Amino acid sequence: MDSQVVPKKKVEATIFSQKQIAEQIYDLWLETELAQDVRAGQFVAVYPKNAATLLPRPISICEADKDQCRLRLVYRIAGKGTAEFSSYKAGDTLELLGLLGNGFPIQAAKGRRVFLMGGGIGIPPMLQLAKELDAEKQILLGYRNQDLFLQDDLGEKGQVYIATEDGSVGVHGNVMDIIRVNDLHADVIMACGPMPMLRAIKQYAAEQQIDAYISLEERMACGVGACLGCVCRTKEIDGHSHVHNARICTDGPVFEAKEVDI
Repeated sequence: MDSQVVPKKKVEATIFSQKQIAEQIYDLWLETELAQDVRAGQFVAVYPKNAATLLPRPISICEADKDQCRLRLVYRIAGKGTAEFSSYKAGDTLELLGLLGNGFPIQAAKGRRVFLMGGGIGIPPMLQLAKELDAEKQILLGYRNQDLFLQDDLGEKGQVYIATEDGSVGVHGNVMDIIRVNDLHADVIMACGPMPMLRAIKQYAAEQQIDAYISLEERMACGVGACLGCVCRTKEIDGHSHVHNARICTDGPVFEAKEVDI
């Protein structure tokens, strides 16, 4: 860990602004004290107001404005809970539990060449990470099509390369194709995205003998350790279950790639 862990707490946040920035993708700024202690790669659990939706929704932190005490969440509508969130307007309030997760190991990249790799809704946490890293950053982003988001924000933090599955923008393919087409090289990888992408990154890192840190937050359900729906296999024995498992929401979401079986 790069800094002291801040105990999680439940708070009421006020919506500063919200807008749609791509198909089913929303950009939400919240005013909350939690913004003061954010570490790149952490997330919050957001509570729906509809009593029929029992569990909070884990959403990764895109960016923190510590001076203004504002937190930015960029999320995709994936069900009733996130659909409810998309209806909120400036001045509305909602409940958050945070800060959750261990975040990326910032010091591991200091002074090194870094690939920041984001795919789909794994792109948002790359922004706060790009802000915090003191390193040579190459930012590799993968989208389904030309409906892009956050590419301009990230372009202010480093060199951005884009791949789309349909070939409409940038490289035709995925983030791994970006590396091949542009003959890119790095000393360490930090990534978040869908599981096939993370598996490919783990294999690539092993072949190149470089460090890779991956966020597995796409596999979460409740985000607070209650549902046990986000267990992954690990090399080390978990102190909670006494087997080779880890709960992504409480032990992660960021793991060294070689330590998890994905």
